[in-house]
Amino acid sequence: MLTVDFDKFPVSPGMSLIDVGAGQGRHSFEAYRRGCNVTAFDMNEADLVDVKSMFGAMELEGEAGFPAIAQVQVGDARQMPYDDDSFDRVIASEILEHIHEDEQVMAELFRITKPGGLVAVTVPRNWPEQVCWKLSDEYHEVEGGHIRIYKASELVDKLRRAGFVPYAQHHAHALHAPYWWLKCAVGTDTENFATKAYHKLLVWDMMSAPLVTRVAERSLDPVLGKSFVVYLRKPEHR
Repeated sequence: MLTVDFDKFPVSPGMSLIDVGAGQGRHSFEAYRRGCNVTAFDMNEADLVDVKSMFGAMELEGEAGFPAIAQVQVGDARQMPYDDDSFDRVIASEILEHIHEDEQVMAELFRITKPGGLVAVTVPRNWPEQVCWKLSDEYHEVEGGHIRIYKASELVDKLRRAGFVPYAQHHAHALHAPYWWLKCAVGTDTENFATKAYHKLLVWDMMSAPLVTRVAERSLDPVLGKSFVVYLRKPEHR
């Protein structure tokens, strides 16, 4: 399930790309398929062990785009171990809402991006997230949980102040918003018939990508999309 739209965030074989807060690697894998030299970067070492294994499996199965290489790196997004101007492409998907020092992370994203390079940032959309918080405290009051809800304009303004120039934005995952409202209503650690049935629908949609749900989600994303996505460029040196 990709949140970043690679039509709006174009990559080419041989480009260097870092997925900051890679988690289980969904965007890293897609970039690897497209031939990027990928670094999956995250604080969670256990997740990165699984990501590294998947990179290896992709290479064995011939799913890695030539001449791509892929690696993992454990670290803190607030202070990344890379030189200035290191990466052609940078992704930071669903991480800023977890971090108190979000502007410090944005400064790091700017620092490691090459001049003229592109960055994709995604966060939970304001109003669907507000519903989740109202329905459930346990949804966000957990270790490592969400500590803030962004307005789109607030996020974009902070990224502008970090030095980026936005060039596109959209919303994603409309079908996921009602699922999380159900989860929050019954308890995030509780499963009932409705949440199980909805989860099966989401898995079927992700695995099969049928036309009916793809069209429905694209139509609903502007209103109901659970994630907000903004694409930005680092200006060329003057």
